Amino acid sequence: MPEGDTVWNTARTLQRAIGGGELTASDFRVPRLATTRLTGWRVLESTSRGKHLLLRMRDPAGTDRTLHSHLRMEGAWRAYAPGERWAAKPAHLIRVVLRTADAVAVGYHLHDLSLVPTSRERELVGHLGPDLLGPDWDQAEAARRLAAHPDTTIGEALLDQRNLAGIGNLYKSEALFLRGIWPWTPVRAVPDLPGLVSLAQRLLANNRGRWLQTTTGSLRKSEANYVYGRRAQPCRRCAGPIQKAEQGERVTYWCPRCQPKPDDA
Repeated sequence: MPEGDTVWNTARTLQRAIGGGELTASDFRVPRLATTRLTGWRVLESTSRGKHLLLRMRDPAGTDRTLHSHLRMEGAWRAYAPGERWAAKPAHLIRVVLRTADAVAVGYHLHDLSLVPTSRERELVGHLGPDLLGPDWDQAEAARRLAAHPDTTIGEALLDQRNLAGIGNLYKSEALFLRGIWPWTPVRAVPDLPGLVSLAQRLLANNRGRWLQTTTGSLRKSEANYVYGRRAQPCRRCAGPIQKAEQGERVTYWCPRCQPKPDDA
């Protein structure tokens, strides 16, 4: 699943491509919006909220509306020049096409695609916790929400977007490694929750504006992460083998030596 920084970068890509522009055509390929036409609408802003992407627009009558989408595992938006070949993914995965005089925005395999009055955005994203890359980021509130679920494993709690919005498997695994925390540790036993969420926020923020997600500081893809995607490879700290396992409905990576299971767990 795309992490919050990926969605943030996607929103900025769309802002550069169609932000401020007037739509000359639209094509929705989902049943609920199949008859919707946005010709003449102006794109006011492309922004993100956690892992949700929000395209705010104004229709010819002056009403502000938001096109909401969630990328989940396979979703993506791509921007093309007029006449450029759409090569990102197979055509049957296209869910929406938005055209301006200068660009074409194509949404592939999008989920939860909906068009609502902008005044009702909260109905779609109001349940989310503090956004790690948003103006509402609040370290103390994120830690408070985590602490409210003391018996949940920290790995699962970090992925719950109601606690803090934007973390996926990569940053969960990397943040826990850097803090030396076993992923199945109950939240109540995690030392310094504010420090953990602050670290996670810095990891995401450091990768804004680039597509390579590095937590080690290296811009070589093979050296970019400590544990994520490195099952059975040697830990960069202790040289022990990195492990991978299912946790809840997701997976996690960790180093058993650097992130030992607590004696009382």
